[in-house]
Amino acid sequence: MARDDASNGSRPGKAKGDASRAKGNSARRAGGRHAGPVYAAVDLGTNNCRLLIARPSAKNRQQSFTVVDAFSRIVRLGEGLGQHGTLSEKAMERTVAALSICAGKIRRQGATRVDAVATEACRQATNYPDFVSRVEKETGLKLRLISGQEEAAIGLAGCASLLDGSTPRALVFDIGGGSTEVSWIDTTADRPRVLASRSVPLGVVTLAEKYSEGMELSSANFDLIARDTKRAFKAFSKRHGIVDAIGRGEVQMVGTSGTITTVAGLHLKLPTYDRNQVDGMVMSLGDTQVVINDLRARDNESRATLGCIGRGRSDLVLPGCAVLEGLTTLWCVPQLSVADRGLREGMLLRMMQGKMPGRRRRPRARNRKSTAAKGSD
Repeated sequence: MARDDASNGSRPGKAKGDASRAKGNSARRAGGRHAGPVYAAVDLGTNNCRLLIARPSAKNRQQSFTVVDAFSRIVRLGEGLGQHGTLSEKAMERTVAALSICAGKIRRQGATRVDAVATEACRQATNYPDFVSRVEKETGLKLRLISGQEEAAIGLAGCASLLDGSTPRALVFDIGGGSTEVSWIDTTADRPRVLASRSVPLGVVTLAEKYSEGMELSSANFDLIARDTKRAFKAFSKRHGIVDAIGRGEVQMVGTSGTITTVAGLHLKLPTYDRNQVDGMVMSLGDTQVVINDLRARDNESRATLGCIGRGRSDLVLPGCAVLEGLTTLWCVPQLSVADRGLREGMLLRMMQGKMPGRRRRPRARNRKSTAAKGSD
């Protein structure tokens, strides 16, 4: 469950040296012909469609970049996927409309490299080939399907600067709309290295559809999801001796995705979500449990009134918290770092380093009348 960014992408501030987000006027001034190459990353998940457009920072092309535009919209592409095995027509319509806006922004910013990836919902859908053809025809964007392992590796690149090199191992997890990825990381080298990763089809959208009754998740089903999560990663944990390494104090834990950033925002009692206060913060497991217990005690209407959640995500937060509880019960690392960054940031950094297959051409407007109408958001 990824954070829903402001559609104009104008959040100010710097995220631990990875990305400074330029305000709208600055971004437009920076868009001059001689300002340097512009890169665009589109992350199409089970719940969200998200875009980040940036150019490398003059100070350090390998590590940092300045965001010139961003966009995020909840599209629930995976709605009904668990029951039917296909992407529904309504979900595809919502998603194509959001991708049309992304394509328009990419063209306006003059991006010279573009990478658009699809994740768990598209990995599961039998009609993905038809969907990707439709997306290219209507928006000009060519979606690239990535595996859970590649998704985890790219996400690591996006949040690597939060890792503490003095602690030799790290667990990095991402609770998404259709799956949860965990990476087991070696932090002793110059750059963090993935030792192993595991992706399981436990995501907030699919879990909400399977276990919720209306907009509510029963206590019994919450506990069932937590147990299933723990069970899904138990063999992975044993194979790599993770619990023993935690006992020796050799492991740090980093969470990225909407579940943990929402929990962090609620812990800080923010009236509305603020990335600058959440990204990079550290919470204790006790802190996370207090928030989870509070959310479990509320009904959907009460959860929807919380500024860090809102009505569009109120039914997804408890399934995400159940997965989080399963992970933190299996791996009792005392503290947890929170990352409001991940796949898009990793895609941009890798493209800038020549490690991603970003296309050289911007998407062409396939249906100018339709694109113009949709791109005005």
